[in-house]
Amino acid sequence: MQAIKANRIAKSYADKVVVNDLSFSVARGEIFGLIGPNGAGKTTTIRMLMDIIKPDSGNVTVLGEQLSEASKNKLGYLPEERGLYRKLTTLESIVYLASLKGMDGHSAEERADELLNQTGMLLHKRKRIEELSRGMGQIIQFIVTIIHNPELIILDEPFAGLDPVNTELLKRMIADLRKRGKAIILSTHRMDEVEELCDRILMIDHGRSVLYGNLAEIKSKHRSKSVLLEIEGKLEEMPGVTERRTHKGYVKLVLDESTTPQQILERLVSRGIIINRFEIATPPLNEIFLKVVGRNHE
Repeated sequence: MQAIKANRIAKSYADKVVVNDLSFSVARGEIFGLIGPNGAGKTTTIRMLMDIIKPDSGNVTVLGEQLSEASKNKLGYLPEERGLYRKLTTLESIVYLASLKGMDGHSAEERADELLNQTGMLLHKRKRIEELSRGMGQIIQFIVTIIHNPELIILDEPFAGLDPVNTELLKRMIADLRKRGKAIILSTHRMDEVEELCDRILMIDHGRSVLYGNLAEIKSKHRSKSVLLEIEGKLEEMPGVTERRTHKGYVKLVLDESTTPQQILERLVSRGIIINRFEIATPPLNEIFLKVVGRNHE
């Protein structure tokens, strides 16, 4: 069963179309990247998935059904705009917000202690929220998001404001949630995080889908006509190579349109060159993002 199935959803405000005929699904046990430039419609899409706003047309099923008040407790949502009660202590905040998701006080307190310990925040459980740093507040908000053991977790910019240590901690926890079969939607501007964590992605621009599918397959389709090479000895001029860029430890060969990487490999072997590395260059997701979005804005 899919955790989310969105079928041709659309949303407009006044004369502005914000989400336009969007269809996608999210499976259990996967991290799904929702990406796009500012104003692309990501937050509106998330709000429709959460039933915070209704689509003008199309429909969304979550965990196999239309969202109801009862099934909303199976969701965990970390919004981009954070919101904790500043005068409450860390523990009071977590227990109170867990109670809104149907947890009893004793269970919430036990689980809060576990998660605070796991995140290195147990020492701060009696501190008021206003005494915590921004990064600490972010960790507490993440704990609130997952404390009730939701089946579907939606994270909007979860790494914003975190130092590298807490970023790595959160990544490990997110990866662990996936291993436990949770469906996770990750919306972020940080393409390196998407590349590291996500199985599939949906890139939207002007409310429409511009890239959708398995991340490795998308990267493979956008491979450039170039290879990365580490060899022993000197590389002489070679037919089919239009440009050679030397980097630390390897050389990047840019090929002309009529030459394949296979032909370059055969030419290297025929010359008796010892090859330690031969790799078809795959562009980083950030490069694909800029290319696709840039094309849409021309």
